[in-house]
Amino acid sequence: MLSMLARAAVPLLALLVLSACSSEDPVDRDDEDSPAPAEAPVLEAGDAVATTAPEEERRLVVYTSRQPHLVDPLFERFTEQTGVAIDYISDSEAALIERLAAEGEATPASVLITVDAGNLWYATDRNLLQPIDSDLLDQRVPAALRDPDGEWYGLSIRARTLVYHPDRVDPEALSTYAALADEQWAGRLCLRTSRKVYNQSLVAMMIERLGEERTEEIVSGWVDNLATEPFSSDTRLIEAIAAGQCDVGLVNTYYLGRLQKENPDYPVALFWANQDDSGVHVNVSGAGVTAEAPDPDLGQALIEWLAGDEAQAMMAGSNLEFPVVEGVEADPVAEAWGAFVADSMNLRVAGERQAEAVRLMDRAGWR
Repeated sequence: MLSMLARAAVPLLALLVLSACSSEDPVDRDDEDSPAPAEAPVLEAGDAVATTAPEEERRLVVYTSRQPHLVDPLFERFTEQTGVAIDYISDSEAALIERLAAEGEATPASVLITVDAGNLWYATDRNLLQPIDSDLLDQRVPAALRDPDGEWYGLSIRARTLVYHPDRVDPEALSTYAALADEQWAGRLCLRTSRKVYNQSLVAMMIERLGEERTEEIVSGWVDNLATEPFSSDTRLIEAIAAGQCDVGLVNTYYLGRLQKENPDYPVALFWANQDDSGVHVNVSGAGVTAEAPDPDLGQALIEWLAGDEAQAMMAGSNLEFPVVEGVEADPVAEAWGAFVADSMNLRVAGERQAEAVRLMDRAGWR
């Protein structure tokens, strides 16, 4: 980590909200189970930025928590079509947000790209992003998947839902997140650590919809039903279901998709939660223009380009997520899971109630 970041004081809320880099899961950068290929320019904070084009071309600096093998093809295509080179640093969202705060007006970055609305909200709460006035983005990105004030926009959708072993679970027995607290799942449930922002955002949205008391009852029921200690990654959780360690769990869908792409007969299936009421919990990877952007217009142009059909297909396909733009097809593996009703609550709530969610999970004993 940069020496100036090591000297910077990290507020308590940052530790609560930006928990993707816990010591329990040291390489968890949104795509921890799909490391960059050996030839990809994996950067540590403080390294020289990666670039997509020769020195003489116009350049845009991006800070991104997405792995290089996910953003390289996008940035290269943007350069091909616009002549604008992308210089970028890839690091954890926590480090990048602290770096933006430390740099202030001196930052070279015009765009921040990261995952989970909780992280995007935190960047806005630190006054590190600025509003974007874009009719194109407002038309193409659904209202629930963008900041109401235009400070960030979702660019790909990830759903967090139920997975189960089809030989040991009748899908007719599955229904909602809350139902996983029922007695029938005692000793049969697996969860990922509560330190992961994906779980924190899910619980934050539940608090908004169900209230704190009811949500704590549900989360306490989940903890009571655990078959084993929480896992450090969704992939390990899915593998535990396949191995018979537990029967059902909660994961982001693309983790299962990666395993299914390698083995179409992988013995774990997906179930869309809450289809008869609120809809399945979804979150986003997204982007915003930095508050002190040297080139805010060019930064906005990149984000608008990422909302185009070609970029949407590339973004969703590279990580088995879903496009935010209606009509753009997902990868066949993701399409095979079938249509689903998504929760329509605005994702800013995931950030606004993030600290409450962390405290609630701690009280319930979810570690």
